[in-house]
Order: sequence, then C-alpha cells, then structure tokens
Amino acid sequence: MKTVIAAILIFSASLLNAQIGGKNTYEFLDLPNSARVASLGGNALALCDGDINMVFHNPSLLNESMDNHVVANYVNYFSDINFGYAAYAKKFKKFGMLGFGIHYINYGDFVRADETSAILGNFKASEQSLNVSWAKPLDSLFSVGATAKIIYSALDSYFSAGMVFDAGATYYNSKKLFGAAVVLKNFGTQFKSYTKGNYEPMPMDIQLGFSKKLRYAPFRFSVTAQNLLRWDMSYINTNEPDESVDPLTGEPIKENKLEKRADNFMKHFILGSELIMSKNFFIRLGYNYQRRSELKISTRAFTVGFSWGFGFRINKFHFSYGRATYHLAGPSNHFSISTSLSDFMKKAE
Repeated sequence: MKTVIAAILIFSASLLNAQIGGKNTYEFLDLPNSARVASLGGNALALCDGDINMVFHNPSLLNESMDNHVVANYVNYFSDINFGYAAYAKKFKKFGMLGFGIHYINYGDFVRADETSAILGNFKASEQSLNVSWAKPLDSLFSVGATAKIIYSALDSYFSAGMVFDAGATYYNSKKLFGAAVVLKNFGTQFKSYTKGNYEPMPMDIQLGFSKKLRYAPFRFSVTAQNLLRWDMSYINTNEPDESVDPLTGEPIKENKLEKRADNFMKHFILGSELIMSKNFFIRLGYNYQRRSELKISTRAFTVGFSWGFGFRINKFHFSYGRATYHLAGPSNHFSISTSLSDFMKKAE
C-alpha cells in the first residue's frame, strides 16, 4: 500500500513541478492568513499601523504598539481545506519586542484506495509551523526584524520537519505617510525529509513592499513585488489552446516579445487599496495579476484575481473579512479578530 501512495505522491509532484510555485515543499507558508492581507491581493509588507497580523508577512513591522496584542485568523479555503494563524506579541525588558505565532493547515480527509480502486479507508494530511519573531527600531525611520519558523508536516504516513527564517527591514516616514520594506522569506532547510535522502528546497523568496497614505483623502495604497528570485514566471498552460499557431491556417504566429515581457513583469506585482472611512471602519480592494493570468478561464474570467474585504471595530475588538477569487470554482473566505489584552487589564484595575 505504501508503494501505491508513494507512486501517487511522486506523480503529483511531477505535475506540480511543471507549474510555477510547485517546486518547493512547505508551500503553505506563503498562504495569506489575515483577512486584511487577503483582501489586498494576497501580500503586503509595508503597512505600518500597528496591525499584529502584518508581522507574519514582515517581522520588522513588530513594534511596541503591539505589546500584549493577540490575533486569531481562520480561512475557509477550497473543498474541505482549512487553515489559520494565531499570534501574540509581548515586550520584554531583556529581549525587547517578541512575537509568537502558530500557523496550521488541514488538508482534510482523503480516500485510500489500491490499484484496483478498492476503498481501504481514509487518511489525513496537515502541516504546522511555530513562529517566534523579534524586531528592533534602528532609529525613528528604520527597523529590522526576523522570524524563526519550526515546521512539522504529516501527509498520511509520511512525515517531515524543518526550519526556515524570515528577515526584514522597514522604512516608515510618518510625516510623509510613506513606507517601504524588503523581506527575505523562508530561508532554511528540512531536518527530516518525507523519504530518506530526498531533501526538498524551501519556498525562499525576496520581496519588496511600498505603501502610501494620502494626506487629504481617506485612501492608502500598497504595492508588493514578489518572486524576485525567479524573474521568468512564464510556463506552458496545457489547458489553453496553443496560441503560437493560427488555428485556421496552421501557420506559426509571430511572438510579441514586448507583450510577453510586460506580462512577465506584471506577474510579480500585487496592488492593494484601503478606503479609511473612520478609525473604526475600512473597505479594502486588491488585484493579483499573476493569479488572474494563470487561473482564469479565457472565455469566463469574471473577477478572478480580484479580492475585497472590510474591517471594523466594536468595543475592544477588531474584526476583518476578506474574500479572494482564485477561480470560477469559488473564492476563499478569510476571517480575523484581534484585540489588546491590556485594554481588559485597565478595565479590571
């Protein structure tokens, strides 16, 4: 039975390797957990407003304004896949600001069958990471930070463990309401591979982020550049007709190199915007060009690649909802709730 499962996993891996983003293990580390980030297109690095959820994407955003803050996220993904993230931040006299988080994904139940299609039962698959973040301001404008992630993965009877690091630096000018950040993500290795001697690469990446809030209008804009270690994002989509050949004449179609370069360039960028109605209510919109380009059906693209959401505050709690459309098969739904435990302590006193 193990031989059959191994064959299936190897076959699946070979399919994934033909696609952008399927060459690494622990890919769940790149999933957007918070509703805010999901609604802004799936990634954001330079939102410097004390949101503890942002530490997951850029550790250098951790600061003293997040002291004693806690957050919980839940994502209703596709099929019966669910994932989430919970975090807590605390200031220590000796170490400064530290953040602690747990990130998990549950892939659901799978039917176990043999080569004759006989049903033998079910099996499960899940992955988790435990995160510890640290950050330090260098001056009033610059800060640096790092996150260590210990990872455990269980796919039926196959297990793996590893450790990766994020490192980030942020510039934020409160007078100009402008932020910029650079982050190295998921640099590390497996301690234990799924199969003996078969160590797989991590989903390492370098990313850049920018944000700008308008001074006299209630808008904040964000731009994120990702996959900078892999500039060529092109791949062959076997589900689409061959566009290199004229379907009527059979003659080859001359490739538009400028269009191809522009398409590849845009696949690296995510655009997001926030409408700040008040301190207690936000509306968000995002656009992920790569997601739309690779997952849309050409005849029925609709809102694939777009995302939206909102956030509001009631009493001491911040709530956010995000909805991202990946495909006509359906969107993902993201839920976040955060609060400051210090607010409850003050009331008790």
